Amino acid sequence: MTEAEGTPMPADRASTPAPRVMPLRAGPRALPGAGPRAAPRAGARPASRSGPVAVDSAPAILTLSSRNYSSWSLRGWLLTRFSGLPFEERMVPADDATVRAEMLLLAASNRVPCLTHAGTEIWDTLAIAEYLNEIRPEARLLPEARAARARCRSICGEMHSGFAAMRSALPMNLKARFPGFKVWSRAQADIDRITTIWNECLQASGGPYLFGARTTADAMYAPVATRFATYDVALDPVCAAYRDTILAMPEMREWTAAARLEPEDIDELEVEF
Repeated sequence: MTEAEGTPMPADRASTPAPRVMPLRAGPRALPGAGPRAAPRAGARPASRSGPVAVDSAPAILTLSSRNYSSWSLRGWLLTRFSGLPFEERMVPADDATVRAEMLLLAASNRVPCLTHAGTEIWDTLAIAEYLNEIRPEARLLPEARAARARCRSICGEMHSGFAAMRSALPMNLKARFPGFKVWSRAQADIDRITTIWNECLQASGGPYLFGARTTADAMYAPVATRFATYDVALDPVCAAYRDTILAMPEMREWTAAARLEPEDIDELEVEF
């Protein structure tokens, strides 16, 4: 007979105590697969192994250059202000060789503005916008609707990489005014494209901003609104109203007031012809 059928076990085996089975412990030291896990809360961010970190509460530093001349610094500053992320400003002198090259369109890439946050440095303006949209989604730097979000990214990318003729012929200069300024044909072609973008977006959204509420697009095109005012660029009523809306924002008034206090002048950007 087998053991299962009742054959007595040998004495040495019968006297051996049965192995003690330890119950699996609940909690963080439980073995993988030991028991069911609670389903993660919808929309919750996964915690890191060292515990959850409140990324958006980490101190932030935004490195900027000239308020009067640097359109990229203005874009980065507006994006950060729109996001609601608290930050400390650090200014790089306008006579810094790298900054000067960027403002004169002689640099291969722009390293200012630069956002330093939670151990990460982000120096491209579009990258700053995407980063802020990730950590501060409640700010809605991008539109909620997918089609509008794609269009917003498209026109921001166009601003980021295009319009070189306008940038060169009409450099940002908040302290100056050039009534009756002569806009040459290549720069005018860029202006025409920008006003087309503005009209299409404002017609689709109903305004007062390009996508109804303020988004990354308004921060990207804000320096253009200052150029149109500085160089007395003729605009249709819809675009003129949008220009005035941007210039009237409290953030723009704050930036412009500080720009007027800057002592430095860059002769190459003080165009007058």
